[in-house]
Amino acid sequence: MSGPVRVELSEAETSRASRAYWNSEADDYLSEHGEFLGDDRFVWCPEGVDEESAQLLGPVRGKRVLEVGCGGAQCSRWLAGQGADVVAFDISLEQLRIARQLDARTGTAVRTVAADAVALPYQSSTFDIVCSAFGALPFVADATTALREIARTLKPGGLLVFSVTHPIRWTMPDDPTRAGLRITHSYFDRTPYVEVDDAGTPIYAEHHRTTGDWIRALTTAGFVVDDLLEPEWPAGHDLVWGGWGPDRGRLVPGTAIWSAHKA
Repeated sequence: MSGPVRVELSEAETSRASRAYWNSEADDYLSEHGEFLGDDRFVWCPEGVDEESAQLLGPVRGKRVLEVGCGGAQCSRWLAGQGADVVAFDISLEQLRIARQLDARTGTAVRTVAADAVALPYQSSTFDIVCSAFGALPFVADATTALREIARTLKPGGLLVFSVTHPIRWTMPDDPTRAGLRITHSYFDRTPYVEVDDAGTPIYAEHHRTTGDWIRALTTAGFVVDDLLEPEWPAGHDLVWGGWGPDRGRLVPGTAIWSAHKA
């Protein structure tokens, strides 16, 4: 791989890059983060916000729930254990293979399909709740299109909760130490972060949106914003995950968890 660049990408290029990255990294991702994520827990973010105690989705028993960008479907497995009627999708077939392995290991099978967040294979007004823990939404070129698709599949008044990298983190280097507490990029530069191979082909793409961008995308898609949770770094939590860690996490937010409902 020749390294990261900042370059505009189309939706199709972004999708190809995401599919390539998560197909190639599925096993390594599970090896590195599987112990923290668990096989059937619902962890929202590196700060360790756990749905078991946070209850951001409210009661889920008997509710129809969709997980967006499910990866190994750990969150969906937890939801199924709580009595939800849950389905999930991911762009990566290798991530869904991991999900099947975890199904076998836990004895809890999750219904999954391979799909792109900008074209959901579900009927309109199907779900009571849609959720996503760092899944899909940071990795699409057009968040409004993805959010409109989510709104389409939600019943009126349906709940959407999703976590993404906090927009302020995009101004800083991917360094979790105090040395990373410096501004190196403009908050207002929306040019995506892209990694390319030796031939210059994008193999990873993540898109930055400001807090205002997220609000406009949500409201344009037909949502009413209910809350924005910016988790503080918990005392005694020593996890380091990419740019997340206790040194910087105690001073600036690393994650944004949005809650909204369909108007």
